[in-house]
Amino acid sequence: MELDTKTIDILKIFQLNEITEHHIYLNLAKREKDLNNKKVLENIGADEKRHYNIWKHYTKTEIAPNKIKILYYFWMARILGITFTIKLMEKGESNAQLNYSDFTDKILEAKRIMEEENDHEKELISMIAEERLSYIGSIVLGLNDALIELTGVLAGLSFALQNTRLIAVAGLITGIAAAFSMAASEYLSQKEEGQPNPIKSSVYTGLTYIATVALLIFPYLAFSNFMVCLAITIAMALLIIMAFTYYISIAKDLPFKKRFIEMALISLGVATITFIIGVLVKKYLGVNI
Repeated sequence: MELDTKTIDILKIFQLNEITEHHIYLNLAKREKDLNNKKVLENIGADEKRHYNIWKHYTKTEIAPNKIKILYYFWMARILGITFTIKLMEKGESNAQLNYSDFTDKILEAKRIMEEENDHEKELISMIAEERLSYIGSIVLGLNDALIELTGVLAGLSFALQNTRLIAVAGLITGIAAAFSMAASEYLSQKEEGQPNPIKSSVYTGLTYIATVALLIFPYLAFSNFMVCLAITIAMALLIIMAFTYYISIAKDLPFKKRFIEMALISLGVATITFIIGVLVKKYLGVNI
């Protein structure tokens, strides 16, 4: 069937996406140490190259990959992990699959490509094993507890002390002590449950806790007005919750909105209660610094 110019132009876009993703997967495979993950990435890359050649058969044109996109996803995978990066790419491909359906009556292979993109590649992606995701429970524990506990502590201390340096010092000491406590508790819990590497679980929990503490306390070291610091800290807590929830929703295929609202309400609720406690402590215990 003779294809019109508009159709050819759209197929060239499909072709560009396929060859770009082919190179992305091969780049990720070259730097992957896990042999199973390496094989999976190579198989997906081979699929993308085959799809590219099908579109090339109709366009009669060689298309160069998008090097900027290749570099972008490479560094995203290095920072945020392979699973998150691939699933983010997959969400972009879902729009392309809808477009493929427009050509099933003109191009015989369009339906097969659409099915492979939707089913076969998802099956391959599910085979990828990434360490950071296997310890996601420990990371969530450290993050949630740090957000809830420290936003509450800082809110209470803000009104009780009204001195940003003292609040930062008190919050830092509390946060570090709590981080070690949470890490120790996670180690004992994982060991009791017979998990293979309880030490690594406790490290993930402790490091996540300390990193969250550092971010939440930073405003109290940078600014002098305690109310401004508290507002920035709460805003940062919400941004951390949003970013982490988005990461989990992509990497683990979980709903974003419900999890974000739940975590945000808990953190803000605890912060509000402890702020009120701080007001009462200052008023009735006569704390003046």
